[in-house]
Amino acid sequence: MTTPQCFISLENALCSLFGEGTEIEQSCRISGGDINEAYGLTLTDGKRIFMKSNTKENLPLFTAEAVGLNAIARTKAIGTPRILGVGTDEERGGYSFLLLEFISGKNRGRNYWEDFAVQLAGMHRASTDGLVSGGTYGFGGDNYIGRHRQVNTGGESWISFFRDCRLEPQFQDAVRYFDREDRKRIGCFLDHMGEILVEPEYPSLLHGDLWAGNVITGNDGKAWLIDPAVYVGHAEADLAMTELFGGFPPAFYDAYQEAAPLQPGYERRRDVYNLYHLLNHLNMFGRMYLPEVKRIVGKFS
Repeated sequence: MTTPQCFISLENALCSLFGEGTEIEQSCRISGGDINEAYGLTLTDGKRIFMKSNTKENLPLFTAEAVGLNAIARTKAIGTPRILGVGTDEERGGYSFLLLEFISGKNRGRNYWEDFAVQLAGMHRASTDGLVSGGTYGFGGDNYIGRHRQVNTGGESWISFFRDCRLEPQFQDAVRYFDREDRKRIGCFLDHMGEILVEPEYPSLLHGDLWAGNVITGNDGKAWLIDPAVYVGHAEADLAMTELFGGFPPAFYDAYQEAAPLQPGYERRRDVYNLYHLLNHLNMFGRMYLPEVKRIVGKFS
């Protein structure tokens, strides 16, 4: 895995990347996202770059994001913004930052969704050699799903990995929402995971947080991926996430199924994969997600 270049200040980053004397001529706040602040920066040489910032203690979020983008870019299957670097700056109380290529948002190509599906299938079929430490599924280090740490301890079984490193940590963090009967049902549900999920035909690099807000139109007019929570797993976990918050057009799913047919029974497993994200939202945003979490657990226990 390629780690990003780390700078000791924003001034140091700009000078190292673009030459001595380069400064910010204009800064424009960009809306969107719940965790970081985002800016479009116009430099004195006319270049535009994108910057995310957060408290300096949150530098690991940006480092993990850059590593994830690099892993996706390594597949050469789908576009991602070019990473310029990460760093911290002690000005204004101290902050961390991530610098990326600026996305101009060109018009979408004619077959945008079909092309995206084929590109995503290509990413899912790409080699995962060297991405996981100590197993087939997982990743080389822990990263983040939103603000929540995502455990990526390597293992040889996808089913065990998803149970132990995805669902169980989220259930543990959400324990205050469940009474004794709920906990019994959850225990039964987790014990029977081997009867619900299936092992994949091949391991896939996953984006890990693949909803519509993390797909943008890149500088080539095609779909690009941003804000990853990558790991190696079952491709259908990515597909399930695309359906959680509204879904993509039918043309996307038809094209994906043609490029990389899903294993039988995906529709039944979809809720289990999305339970991970619902639990994460429950832990980050509160009990509005609890009824759906309980519905899915009850469905399988």
